[in-house]
Amino acid sequence: MLQPRLRALGQGAALMSRSQLVQLIARTYATVATQSSQPGDIPVAVTSAFAAPTQAKGPSGDPSILLRTYKPRTPGVRHLKRPINDHLWKGRPFLPLTIPKKGMSKGGRNNTGHITVRHRGGGAKRRIRTVDFDRWTPGPHLVERIEHDPGRSAHIALLTHQATGRKSYIVAADGMRAGDVVQSYRSGIPQDLLDSMGGIIDPGILAAKTAWRGNCLPMHMIPVGTTIFNVGSKPNGPAVFCRSAGTSATIVAKEEETRDDGTKVMVGKFVSIRLQSGEIRKVSKDACATIGVASNKFYQYRQLGKAGRSRWLNIRPTVRGLAMNAFEHPHGGGRGKSKGNRHPVSPWGKPAKGGYKTRRKHNINKWVVTPRVRNMGKRRSRSKSSDE
Repeated sequence: MLQPRLRALGQGAALMSRSQLVQLIARTYATVATQSSQPGDIPVAVTSAFAAPTQAKGPSGDPSILLRTYKPRTPGVRHLKRPINDHLWKGRPFLPLTIPKKGMSKGGRNNTGHITVRHRGGGAKRRIRTVDFDRWTPGPHLVERIEHDPGRSAHIALLTHQATGRKSYIVAADGMRAGDVVQSYRSGIPQDLLDSMGGIIDPGILAAKTAWRGNCLPMHMIPVGTTIFNVGSKPNGPAVFCRSAGTSATIVAKEEETRDDGTKVMVGKFVSIRLQSGEIRKVSKDACATIGVASNKFYQYRQLGKAGRSRWLNIRPTVRGLAMNAFEHPHGGGRGKSKGNRHPVSPWGKPAKGGYKTRRKHNINKWVVTPRVRNMGKRRSRSKSSDE
């Protein structure tokens, strides 16, 4: 069994009480180390499975990052680090909403059998979860459980429509737990909510009643400055932005006008949002968005620990061209680490750096000698030789 690493206490062991020694000797599957509140305190490992998670510093020094480490009983778990997700469902998924992933698509091939994505293949058996990115169904939905999805980095939530009992999967928001109730207002404002406001839509009251974590709303109903994820682009389209773990966007501006009574009315067709890359993008005011941040936000700090865990994830090894033979790659061959004074290229000879595939059309291949210029150079050399 994988067990945690215990800290050495040194001379302070004699000052510990009996209960602290019992907690220290007991070893569990994994632990989170606690930070000392005072300089004279002795750090003790939390061994209770029901203890609340404590503060622990992550790789970047952020004290809010919680990662689970393991005692190095084998070389594969020495560097293994995982985010703590003890709230995830331990059983199988809801099978009617899944389909098996098999065939050529697991090996990076297209419908004709040709490899279109390299370094794919193998991996554990998977089932694709059918996730609802449209969320057109109105009414309250009960969160049954939070599950791990092997096909994406963020967690998913299994919802049950309280009126019909139909189940669906959505991308879970950070902090969402079983028992929460979420709704979708994409089809319109419910009549009972409209009656509670006196038959008049007040943007402030409407936002206070609808802009909750996990709720899906059209863009014109979300206040400026709200953090959102699962952002759509078209009025009738699904969510296309900010769907991976820990991603989010922020509503920057809306084209509004202020009436005489002080209420603001949306007059434009687009809403400006800021993505995590810093890009400002305009999307339709009727596009969908979910309040909050995508779940599993510490996913980027994980460490696989060994090469085999990468193979379990359907990822095959990537070999450098410099390490190949001459007939396998343009950078291969030679004595020592040398690629023959050649610019970085792909295995098929295409330039791999310098913006060959990303520059605009008027800048592409300016440094490449065209066939016409090459032929002109040959003609000049021939004319010089004939004159001599």
